[in-house]
Amino acid sequence: MIDSPKSTNALELTVSELSGKLKRTVEETFGNVRVRGEISGFRGPHSSGHCYFSIKDEKARLEAVIWRGVASRLKFMPEEGLEMIASGKLTTYPGSSKYQIVIDNLEPAGAGALMVLLEERRKKLAAEGLFDANRKQLLPFMPGVIGVITSPTGAVIRDILHRLSDRFPLHVLVWPVRVQGETSGAEVANGITRFNQMPLDGPLPRPDLLIVARGGGSLEDLWGFNDEVLVRAAADSHIPLISAVGHETDWTLIDHVADWRAPTPTAAAEKAVPVKAELQAQLADLSLRLKRAQVRYFEKNRTALRSLVRALPSVDTLLALPRRRFDEAAGRLPRALAANSQQARARFERTGLRLSHRPLIERITRQRERLQNLARANALGLYNLSRHKRTRLDGATRRLTPRYISMRVGDQKIKISEWETRLNRAMQFRLTGLKTQLENSIRVLETLSYQRVLDRGFAVIKNTDGRAITALGQYKDGAPISIEMRDGNTDARIVRTAGKVQNARPAASKKASKPKTPNDNQGSLF
Repeated sequence: MIDSPKSTNALELTVSELSGKLKRTVEETFGNVRVRGEISGFRGPHSSGHCYFSIKDEKARLEAVIWRGVASRLKFMPEEGLEMIASGKLTTYPGSSKYQIVIDNLEPAGAGALMVLLEERRKKLAAEGLFDANRKQLLPFMPGVIGVITSPTGAVIRDILHRLSDRFPLHVLVWPVRVQGETSGAEVANGITRFNQMPLDGPLPRPDLLIVARGGGSLEDLWGFNDEVLVRAAADSHIPLISAVGHETDWTLIDHVADWRAPTPTAAAEKAVPVKAELQAQLADLSLRLKRAQVRYFEKNRTALRSLVRALPSVDTLLALPRRRFDEAAGRLPRALAANSQQARARFERTGLRLSHRPLIERITRQRERLQNLARANALGLYNLSRHKRTRLDGATRRLTPRYISMRVGDQKIKISEWETRLNRAMQFRLTGLKTQLENSIRVLETLSYQRVLDRGFAVIKNTDGRAITALGQYKDGAPISIEMRDGNTDARIVRTAGKVQNARPAASKKASKPKTPNDNQGSLF
């Protein structure tokens, strides 16, 4: 004999209700937290843009998630095996009964971690060949336009412009960016890319040289210039690039990939352009040397020319032989003209003899005979064609008799009758299938209807708006409710005793009598 379970006053909860209470308890108890641990299980962003991984130490493991909008704004992306400090909100995931942290910010655990991350990133990019010396471009000796990518409000841009104006004033285009913070690397990379995309014949001249500049600072302040996106943008730049980030002792990854690294922004301006005064002095000296060389060259050639002139023969000596040849040709010319005229007249007479009337008449006769033959052949062809068409017309006329037409109509009626029979069968089969499908759907609907649950002795509790009540903790004492049973509805009110629901008394308007039950301590469910 099996013992019946003992009665208990414990409130029965569904799995979803229990998971929801646990979720609210965890979120209200902990709220925002900061967790330090090692990144584990990170395989890059999901196809949706979200990041899922774990944070662990030697004794515990915590699930973590970074939503897509937060991941795009993070200064440091998670990397496998890196120790990080995560800030966010602790919550639970009811789908797998796990608690997790929703990360709002992620940063390395100290400067030592930054140096480790920087060294790993440097080795990775160096292995790809981005820092090779043979990839670097030569700087133009005298650029026409210089593009400067830096903060428009800092002292760096003023130092660069002042140094350029002292050495060689020229056209400078400034691309304003933030040189510190989470978005600094992306903004500088965008500036390099946009300068390279400028057309050569656009409204603004395309720079011949780019300068990325920033003042000194700590490793965290200069971290944006170690961004991998920025390094790749600098490597892909078709315009020569000078890196002037920090002071002499400050090194970032953009310094390795730039075509030239300047210790300071002022040194970058000095490297970009020469000194105009020195160029002018050099040009003046070269111009003077050129004039002196030209004078000496002309004097030397003039002396050589005079020597050659004295060695040349006189004009009469040079023209004596051509003059004699001309006189001999002039004497032979009348005789040659007369002989040429006689030859031309003889050719003309021979050609005239060939152009008589007889060949023309014979050719016209042959063409006339050919035309007559074609006319006779055309007439015979038209006769045969019309005879063939008339024969086909007579055959078609003989076939269009009433007997032939009635036979064709009878055949078509038989076909139409067969099609009608097939159509009726198909419609009957289709209607039978739809009727069966409808009956099955009605049976499923009746099976899933909550009315069948009411028939087994259960009831549905609703509020005044007609919505089902799933948890009484959201309603105050004395709140009116409606109870739907199998045979009708009744009104009631919520009554609490010592923080628990004791009874649900019927409303006075209905005057529903409470059935008397044996003396027990369990109480009513309502």
